[in-house]
Amino acid sequence: MGRTMEWAAKANHMGGIPRKMVFTAIGAFAKAVATLVNTTSVHNADTLLSLVRSRPTGIPLITVSNHMSTLDDPLMWGFKGFPSSDAKLGRWVLAAEDICFKNAVFSYFFRLGKCIPITRGAGIYQEHMNEAIERLSDGAWLHTFPEGKVSQEDAPIRRLKWGTASLIVRAPVTPIVLPIYHRGFEEVMPEKFFLGRKPPVPLWNKKIKIIVGEPLEFDLPKMMQMAILMSRDKSPPPLIGWPTISQHSLDEAAQGCLYTTISERIQTAMESLRSFGKSLLK
Repeated sequence: MGRTMEWAAKANHMGGIPRKMVFTAIGAFAKAVATLVNTTSVHNADTLLSLVRSRPTGIPLITVSNHMSTLDDPLMWGFKGFPSSDAKLGRWVLAAEDICFKNAVFSYFFRLGKCIPITRGAGIYQEHMNEAIERLSDGAWLHTFPEGKVSQEDAPIRRLKWGTASLIVRAPVTPIVLPIYHRGFEEVMPEKFFLGRKPPVPLWNKKIKIIVGEPLEFDLPKMMQMAILMSRDKSPPPLIGWPTISQHSLDEAAQGCLYTTISERIQTAMESLRSFGKSLLK
C-alpha cells in the first residue's frame, strides 16, 4: 500500500505556500483557544522551546504526551511564546487515519499540517511508520500520543503502545525524547458534551495545565544487549512477522523486550509528571 498523499507533505509543495497558510491559520486558532478564551499555564516551557528552536543540527526530537481530547494537537502548542505558526519549526505528528484522512480534502489539509497517517491496529511496521523514521532521519521533531487513543478520565497513564519505542530504536540517530503531561483539554473539547456528542466549537473559561518534563536518555546499545539476554529466558512469542533488526541481531522476542523496557520508562516519566501536576493543583 502506498503512502497517502505524501506529495502534499513535502516542504517544496507549491513553494511551501499552502503549508505556511495552514500553519498560520491553525497557529492563530491554537493561540486564540489556549490563551485568549482559556487560561494556559506551562511548567518548564523553556526546555521545550530550547529543543524545538536550537537543538543540535541533525538530532531528532520526539515529544510524547497523554491524549485528553481530539484537539490536544494543535492546542497544546498554542501557549504564549511558542512559535505555533512557524511551519519550519512545527512538529510532525502521528495522526489517526480513520479520523484525519477519511477523504481527499481532509488528507490534503492534514498533510499540509505535517501529519503522518497511522492505521490503528496495523502494527509498528506499517508503511507510514517508515515515513516517520524518514522524518526523524532528517533531524525533525515528531510528536506522538503513545497511549494510542483519547481518554478523558483522571487516571494513571495507561500502558503505552510500542510504536514510539520502535521509532526510538529504528531511527538512525537516537532522538531526544521529551515527556509532556497536560490537563484541561478534556474540558475544552469534552467527548460527551450534549446528547453524547462533542461541542461544535471549543469551550471557553477553562484552565489548561501543561507540564514539560526533562529529556530522557536511552543507552540503546546496552539496552539492546539486555533485551537479547532477557528474550532468551522467555518462551518464544507467536511470530508476528517483524523483520530482524540486522545490525543489532534483534529478533522479534528481543525487540518485544526492548520496546517494553523503553515504553515502561516513558510511561513512568509521564506518570511522574501527572503526579507533579496534581500537586500543583492542590
